[in-house]
Amino acid sequence: MEEDKGALVQSLIETVNEIASISDYRCTVKKQYCNLARRLKLLTPMFEEIRDMKEAVVSEETVKALVSFREALESAKELLRFGSESSKIYLVLEREQTMNKFLEVTARLEQTLSGISYEELDISDEVKEQVELVLAQFRRAKGRVDLPDVELYEDLSYLYNKKDAATDPAVFRRLVEKLQLAGIGELTQESLALHEMVTSSGGDPGASIEKMSMLLKKIKDFVQTENPNMVAPATEKNLVATSSGQASTDKNCKAPVIPDDFRCPISLELMKDPVIVSTGQTYERSCIEKWLEQGHGTCPKTQQTLSSTSLTPNYVLRSLIAQWCEANGIEVPKRPNRPNKTASACSPAERTKIENLLHKLTSANPEDQRFAAGEIRLLAKRNADNRVAIAEAGAIPLLVGLLSTPDSRTQEHAVTALLNLSICEDNKGSIISCGAVPGIVHVLKHGGMEARENAAATLFSLSVVDENKVRIGASGAIPPLVTLLSEGTQRGKKDAATALFNLCIYQGNKGKAVRAGVVSTLMELLTETGGGMVDEALAILAILASHPEGKAAIGAADAVPVLVEVIGTGSPRNRENAAAVLVHLCSGDPQHMVDAQELGVMDSLLDLSQNGTDRGKRKAAQLLERMNRFIEQQAQAEAEVETETEVEVEAVIEPRPLTQSETQQPQPLSAVNADR
Repeated sequence: MEEDKGALVQSLIETVNEIASISDYRCTVKKQYCNLARRLKLLTPMFEEIRDMKEAVVSEETVKALVSFREALESAKELLRFGSESSKIYLVLEREQTMNKFLEVTARLEQTLSGISYEELDISDEVKEQVELVLAQFRRAKGRVDLPDVELYEDLSYLYNKKDAATDPAVFRRLVEKLQLAGIGELTQESLALHEMVTSSGGDPGASIEKMSMLLKKIKDFVQTENPNMVAPATEKNLVATSSGQASTDKNCKAPVIPDDFRCPISLELMKDPVIVSTGQTYERSCIEKWLEQGHGTCPKTQQTLSSTSLTPNYVLRSLIAQWCEANGIEVPKRPNRPNKTASACSPAERTKIENLLHKLTSANPEDQRFAAGEIRLLAKRNADNRVAIAEAGAIPLLVGLLSTPDSRTQEHAVTALLNLSICEDNKGSIISCGAVPGIVHVLKHGGMEARENAAATLFSLSVVDENKVRIGASGAIPPLVTLLSEGTQRGKKDAATALFNLCIYQGNKGKAVRAGVVSTLMELLTETGGGMVDEALAILAILASHPEGKAAIGAADAVPVLVEVIGTGSPRNRENAAAVLVHLCSGDPQHMVDAQELGVMDSLLDLSQNGTDRGKRKAAQLLERMNRFIEQQAQAEAEVETETEVEVEAVIEPRPLTQSETQQPQPLSAVNADR
């Protein structure tokens, strides 16, 4: 029960800390949500005292009460996050629903907090008083509701229900001011918030969200009319080439600067058909589809793993782009025509071809098998429709059976075909259920180099699903991945690194990787000539450092000098990861702190704390605080030693009374010599 209590209370502390990190609540709910977050943060001292209790026995009833409060706290966290990230327009128009949810969460918090027995927990009187204050505030909040901005609601409702275009400009001005939607960045953020709601609804937002998007378009049109240059303030500063190729400063010859929000992060071109991926980022449809068809499972901009490959049209951003083009005299980009797709749009002839290839896969002729596997490999690479059709035809179990064939070329085709098929989310489950993992690991161990590379890439693709990480790690895949990381081609090393990174997100696989010798291989990659694998090596080390075995192995590998160098001279992401590793190494091991200080890490950490990524700044701040505290402790210890030394010296030189023998006159030197 003691261990359960500790984990429970720690989760409460972490949830409150997550709530404390939420900021920038939407203006329409800011006051109430800030008050709620502030009250919840006042409960942290109580949880910390409960956590630090050593001898007190907590009853089962109190544990249940804490569990109930944790559930209420989670609801509050989701509510506050919604108030920070949601659409401003939605929060106003759905004010009744939003307020009811707020009151429901507040009442639940008050009820569950009242159910905790503070007398049994033996917390300090000061903390008890603070908790009673929070309870009193919750009770007062139940009976008091801040009046909403009626004018704002009426203005939005008026526009929401109005069909004709004629609207009083004063209404728009009030909305723009109160909703803080005067700039392109604010409008884009509101657009993304609405489309996040579209994404969370599975692509079927309903009529209300669509009407809100149209309402945002009206507001955007008004802002664009009032301030035509808002999206391109730097236009007049730019020079463009004239037809003669010379630079011109003539105002009439200047080309408008395309806002960054309107450019595809992949092509950097103005988007024609913007779509949203599962991470919330927007891309040109053709570019992100090509990226996905190449086998990538991550968001190109954030490098986060995509939870889904579905693409949601960003209608509001498309409208913003069209209006910007019209305002700047640019032809509005036309959206490419796209056929309506079913589960698979393969023609009957293509399906017949696939069936014939599957028939050859079952042939006793090795050449037929090799040819068929190679063709299926190419078809699965070509497009999503083929991937669906091939799986529907029953190819996956046949390809899995060929993973153990003695024909190396057929084996390579089979594992690569499975890789291409695994790009389709539905196919991942089919591949796993057909027992493919042992065969893929067999290829990883014994296949040719290209087959081993593609086997590693297949394991990465399958490990995107969390439960597959456990299965793949238990299959013995990690040691051969470490071997490929050490001795493979550059492509093979990258395939192995991405697979290992994904697998080691699961805590149980970290120890397996360390015992397979991955740390020494990663250290070699960090210091090898060319440095082509530094990014991957540091990313994996940052994950492993949180594991006791990983931390010990990294410390034993003399990593501190390399980490200090990267923190000083590396790329932003590499500096961040190097600092993250060093944070773990310095935790509980002062020798690593001494080594890092002697290598001059302090100046680099100061720079990182000011100019690094958000995570890099946090890690640098942690290290600086820890090292400064260590330096102070060293100085204090040295001062105490000096004080003790001075006392000892004074004791030695202090005069003492002479004994009787010492008061007698010494014999002459000659007499002493005569006695001998």
